[in-house]
Amino acid sequence: METVELFKQYLEQLFAGKRSGARELLFDAHDRGFGADRLLSSIIWPAMEQIDKLHRDGHITAIVEHMATRINRMVADQLHSVLNRKPKDGRRVVVFCGASEAGELGAQISSDLFEADGWSVWFVGAGIANDDALRFLGDVTPDVLLIYGSLPTEVPGVRKLIALIREVGVCQDMQIMVCGGVYSRVEELAEEIKADLCAKNIRDALVLSEKYPSRVPREDVPEPGRRRKRKRKVKNPRVPELRRELGIEDAEELEEEEPIDEEVTVSSAAGE
Repeated sequence: METVELFKQYLEQLFAGKRSGARELLFDAHDRGFGADRLLSSIIWPAMEQIDKLHRDGHITAIVEHMATRINRMVADQLHSVLNRKPKDGRRVVVFCGASEAGELGAQISSDLFEADGWSVWFVGAGIANDDALRFLGDVTPDVLLIYGSLPTEVPGVRKLIALIREVGVCQDMQIMVCGGVYSRVEELAEEIKADLCAKNIRDALVLSEKYPSRVPREDVPEPGRRRKRKRKVKNPRVPELRRELGIEDAEELEEEEPIDEEVTVSSAAGE
């Protein structure tokens, strides 16, 4: 059975609320040679996104969305147990997510597939205070912080967390990657909140993590023809305290930027 046909049949089972039918369909496919990693990335993941989209667009009811989401998660949990796993290779990833069913399931699938690829994974979830997040990252020292599927209302908080991580200087080589949810729908959002990497799906996330194993800081250079405000720096009193708590007192003190009214125009004409 081709993946497209399998996906179509699986959605039919989900929307009909048929738990056993959905489970048997995918495990029959697994017995025929579909790997659990392929089923998670090519069936479970896109089914999750399709359910979320159809519900947001008003094409399925809340009851159907709830049933389909829970069945999809149940099958994902069971596929976790039959994943082929590579030996641990020393790479480390911490996974945060948005406070929604789709966000948590996407983060769970991401965690499962990173783990199967040889990573050590810490799946933290949602609702973590910034100070607690920084302490945890300082203890674990991951190569990647993956933030999956934030709700639109959560994006300002993610921006603040990324800014604080960079200001304090914890895990300076750590890549901050955003994936799924609102980040897939609004392409420029990742750059706006200063994330290092943006993945549309878990397969992209794994590829990007392999391709860019260590962070390369990017200069904040304005685009030609764009107007931007000059910044002046003011001290953030929390940064020295957090540095002391994390044992990085010798790091160069950075300061929080605050906009002032003066503006400059960057010309788009060459040589001007």
